[in-house]
Amino acid sequence: MPTAPFKLVILDRNGSINVHRDDFVKSETEWTPLPGALEAIARLNQAGWHVVIASNQSGLGRGLFDVASLNAMHAKMHKMLAAMGGRIDAIFYCPHSPDEHCDCRKPKPGLFHQIGERYGIDLAGVPTAGDSLRDLLAGAAAGCEPHLLLTGMGEACRGVHPLPPEYPPGTVVHEDLAAFARWLLAREERESLKVAV
Repeated sequence: MPTAPFKLVILDRNGSINVHRDDFVKSETEWTPLPGALEAIARLNQAGWHVVIASNQSGLGRGLFDVASLNAMHAKMHKMLAAMGGRIDAIFYCPHSPDEHCDCRKPKPGLFHQIGERYGIDLAGVPTAGDSLRDLLAGAAAGCEPHLLLTGMGEACRGVHPLPPEYPPGTVVHEDLAAFARWLLAREERESLKVAV
């Protein structure tokens, strides 16, 4: 496959972009963005990054909500993002419950493979950020660069250094999505300066 023709970043949703709920986010009213998360996506967009979501949505398979409810959550997210000049290019989600043993439920990399196929690119080195081990394992299995956010389930890793050995080698830890975006843009600026020199 050709190398990425554009700048792509893959994000988890629950606990990374919006508030995590132990009882699942089941409706648009329960979907609440984390502070600074939508602004972070807009900043990435404005710097030329394409943002895609890879999300487990087992609440569908468990019968806790339907596709119409999921679409309403995403419509709310898109509308709020658009107001900030940001956008999500695509949302890939696994609708299955854990006992269905599918290939797309993270930590399996099926969603990431679907993204690579949709865009016709090799995901090697593509940054992916999420709040749980399974997000990072799925991304790393597809060759992505893993980034852990200390929001949602990631809060359990706050102050833990080094990370437990089950985390992918080279995992970079960030306070939240805004900190991840700042890190990514700062690295990009450093690399562009090297090229200029």
